[in-house]
Amino acid sequence: MSYIGRIAPTPTGYLHLGHARTFWTAQERAQAAGGTLLYRNEDLDPQRCKPEFRQTTLEDLHWLGLRWEEPVMHQSERMAHYRTAFEQLRDSGHLFPCDCSRRDIREATTAPHSEDGDPIYPGTCRSRSSNPIPQPAPDYNWRFRVPEGEVVKFTDGHFGPQQFVAGTDFGDFPVWQKNNLPSYQLAVTLDDATMGITEVVRGADLLVSTARQLLLYRALGLQGPEFFHCELLCDENGERLAKRHDALSLRELRAQGKTPEALREMWA
Repeated sequence: MSYIGRIAPTPTGYLHLGHARTFWTAQERAQAAGGTLLYRNEDLDPQRCKPEFRQTTLEDLHWLGLRWEEPVMHQSERMAHYRTAFEQLRDSGHLFPCDCSRRDIREATTAPHSEDGDPIYPGTCRSRSSNPIPQPAPDYNWRFRVPEGEVVKFTDGHFGPQQFVAGTDFGDFPVWQKNNLPSYQLAVTLDDATMGITEVVRGADLLVSTARQLLLYRALGLQGPEFFHCELLCDENGERLAKRHDALSLRELRAQGKTPEALREMWA
């Protein structure tokens, strides 16, 4: 099977140096394998995703030296596909409706947070039947009922063997949200399968998300890709970079006269 990789920016702000290194790594791995790199625009949230950031992202990535195969996939154009996958999961009994708020979950559980920082869902609504609620509704998140105690294992291309225990390292997670949008977990799982991605390159903060997504791949009857998680870049205080770090955005660094070669030296 030929190598197919992807980059998947979210147009909610300017790209920072951490994004740049991850996307550059994705391109390097695709080139080393003699494969293809695809681009996905993760623009599901109409409140946070802005056309101007989509455009600046394209400009900054081209300036950095990234090239990908057309056409670009836009998540906002794929709602019907996500809805079909949601219905498949619901009808097969993998989901349950949950009306717990974030505050409810924080206050209801004394369990530790998961590795990616989210409180582990305490199972408040997991015994609730979906029968009275036949479709997405504004008062409910639909959560994936994880197989408690199952050890989800995979070998990461960078960090090596990984394992997470369902119900301990992560809990029942949202698949369809109160705002009538699919969750990140569902959307990227379905998109990567649709695009034929053979290896996902992304940041190490998403390692535990890989365990969640592997459960979704299995429940949907899809073949999962390989994974390569990159080390996270941090600022001078040891805090991982985020879009609020305007001083380290590619847009600002370009304005300062930095070259793509200079940026690569910064993250080497």
